[in-house]
Amino acid sequence: MSRTTLPSTQKPYCLVRVCQVWRLPRSTLDWQRRPQGRQPTKRPGPVGPCADHDLMPHLKATLAATPFHGEGYRKVWARLRYAGIRTSKRRVLRLMREHQLLAPQRRGRRPGPRVHDGTITTTRVTEMWGTDMTATFTAAEGQAAIFFAVDHCSLECVGIHAAKRGTCFEALEPLRQGVREFFGAFAPQAARGLALRHDHVSQDMSHDFQEELAFLGLDSSPAFVRAPEGNGCAERFVRSLKENLLWVRTFATAEELRQALLDFKRTYNQNWIIQRHDYKTPAQMRREQLQALALAA
Repeated sequence: MSRTTLPSTQKPYCLVRVCQVWRLPRSTLDWQRRPQGRQPTKRPGPVGPCADHDLMPHLKATLAATPFHGEGYRKVWARLRYAGIRTSKRRVLRLMREHQLLAPQRRGRRPGPRVHDGTITTTRVTEMWGTDMTATFTAAEGQAAIFFAVDHCSLECVGIHAAKRGTCFEALEPLRQGVREFFGAFAPQAARGLALRHDHVSQDMSHDFQEELAFLGLDSSPAFVRAPEGNGCAERFVRSLKENLLWVRTFATAEELRQALLDFKRTYNQNWIIQRHDYKTPAQMRREQLQALALAA
């Protein structure tokens, strides 16, 4: 049909008209007309310091050396740069996808109307902390509750605790750890000016918990009901905690779990890199801000 000419113009039919009449996609026609044995086209431009088969051992070694599970291609790219191997993010993503090195992800449901609008992160450390809880099972003592607190600027874990019973007094332990470490003492109004983001769970809304916050000088900042993004910093830390500790190890007692959580806190603060902080660790972010404040003073 493409060789047939129009009676009026004596010109052959164009491929668009032929494909419309035959109900054939243009891509299928182009694929069938391609030269046999033709190699697929490659992306133009330089390939970087080494070829793909030479870069793959560095990718696998980076994933094996990190103490965390489920790090994405951006953090792998950043760790390669720290090691002196410069390449592009898209190339790292392509290689990790081709070799099935990407962490599996669950597809979420379509979100409804947003109750929380804006940002909960801060520009300076020790302005707002977020607290939350999760749970896991121990072999000898059954379920154990885990409480923690995270800084909303550096995403640093300021305190973490595990106990057999998830009472409001156990929920206060991460805050006590953070106040002692970053404010110097556990005393009345020691943390004045610091806000605490928490959920509407019974432990956080209890009278004893709120009285302890008032004693320390913390401002209570509850998140919206049924809006977990309002406490997103703590929720993101829960994911890292589960993927790198709770889902990969088993514990006999709550005390063994508590010691493992303290070790994870140190590892997380010193080694976990964060994209929005230019791939710096929480400890690096805090040190840089405190040094800048000292110089400004």
